[in-house]
Amino acid sequence: MILLWLIILPLAGGVVSWCAGRLRTAWPRWVSLITSLLMSWVSINIWMQHYSSLREMDLNGPWILEVRLDWIPQIGAGFHLAADGLSLILVLLTAFLGLAAVISSWTEIREKTGFFHLNLQWILAGIIGVFLSMDLFLFYFFWELMLVPMYFLIALWGHENREYASFKFFIFTQAGGLLMLIAILGLYFVHGRATGSYSFDYMELLGTPMTAGTGFWLMLGFFAAFAVKLPVVPFHNWLPDAHTEAPTAGSVILAGLLLKTGAYGLIRFVVPLFPHAAMEFAPAAMIMGIVGILYGAVTAFGQTDLKRLVAYTSVSHMGFVLLGVFVWNEIALQGVVMQIVCHGLATGALFIIVGALQERIHTRDMSLMGGLWGSAPRMAGAALFFALASLGLPGLGNFVGEFLVLLGAYKTNIAAASVAATGTIAATIYSLWIVQRAFHGPNAQNWSIPDLSFRETVVLAAMIASLVWLGLFPQPVFDTSRQALKNMTVMGVQTTESVRLDAGEGRTNSDGGDTQ
Repeated sequence: MILLWLIILPLAGGVVSWCAGRLRTAWPRWVSLITSLLMSWVSINIWMQHYSSLREMDLNGPWILEVRLDWIPQIGAGFHLAADGLSLILVLLTAFLGLAAVISSWTEIREKTGFFHLNLQWILAGIIGVFLSMDLFLFYFFWELMLVPMYFLIALWGHENREYASFKFFIFTQAGGLLMLIAILGLYFVHGRATGSYSFDYMELLGTPMTAGTGFWLMLGFFAAFAVKLPVVPFHNWLPDAHTEAPTAGSVILAGLLLKTGAYGLIRFVVPLFPHAAMEFAPAAMIMGIVGILYGAVTAFGQTDLKRLVAYTSVSHMGFVLLGVFVWNEIALQGVVMQIVCHGLATGALFIIVGALQERIHTRDMSLMGGLWGSAPRMAGAALFFALASLGLPGLGNFVGEFLVLLGAYKTNIAAASVAATGTIAATIYSLWIVQRAFHGPNAQNWSIPDLSFRETVVLAAMIASLVWLGLFPQPVFDTSRQALKNMTVMGVQTTESVRLDAGEGRTNSDGGDTQ
């Protein structure tokens, strides 16, 4: 039942924070902090207990933990939570970045602090629910649970154009979610008619017999929701506005976690549930990933708003994730997992720095910055480190992720890997541009700002240590996720034939051996 506690804790912590805010303004911060610490402790405890089994690939079944409860048996929906190595890594990332978001917003949020922390904790509950749900009806419930509190976070505590950004975020993500709901219902009825059993359970829906055309359209419904959330060009338009207007905690959660729910959905649902359709769609998806890598990098370089620049870097980095998912071999998928984790840490840290800078100088315009290294050397040094991590400096975790994605892509499509690799050059330009424009050069505005506080220094130091550790010793992440990724690649190969009812319709993944 420990998986239930991972969801109950932030739900309860949010309610207690809201109630505490009616008594003292500062109390919700402490309640939220304690809640996040408890979530981190539970997540780490699960990982430590099961790491040896994951490393030795000595598991009885696909899950390390699982809980099944009756929910709505009349329609075949159950409260089914389960964790494997992949979902465990993402739960750990959620707990860590949730804690960072609470600490980084400590002094920024001064009004309605109780309601702010209610929304923050409920977003985390929804994200953890997404990573643990193995019933598609329950998955959609948690998918929507993330949407509303994030809307409030942007609309109530955002910056100048927060209403526009929050509505745009809501419309894009809700439209994608509705397409996924239609696809879930379609899969539910197709499976019921083919087998006589109507169920939303993930394990039962794997290998559902269907025609190639039906599988392709259902796959597109899932892909649309995850492509919006990732985001994939051209469905990315909501992201720069949402990031720019969101408070610091909102930007950290958006970049570090909400985007990762899209990546998780592609890995967990799109390819295993619709292997034949996904392999047919793979060339187009890889092209979209490459376009995202290059477009995001070039557009980032053209920004004058520092927060908007960092937002566009996420579009570029998530292009590597899309490319790696549809390459669908073990090397590329390990790179995707590493990219997911390290992007969350590096870009989340950059948003914390941008938020701290805006809190001090009240602007994000890089033309008004410059020369800040002299008055805030710790902040400048941290910004340089995370900029180097973002460009994929060897020795840091981001390099491992991007290198493995490109290596996996090279084994499948040399041209795609070669073009995608040029994105690392553009990343070097925009990453150094951040440091040069904000912290070097003349101090034309005569800025004199306080350096990072102890609270901010502790958070960023933890992120620095994590990225160095992942860059030098990535094996624990590989060990944790290997069995889960192997299970899903095997699913993608073994169920391809069962998906195709008409032998002459489409083609199967006949070279599936290369995905092992």
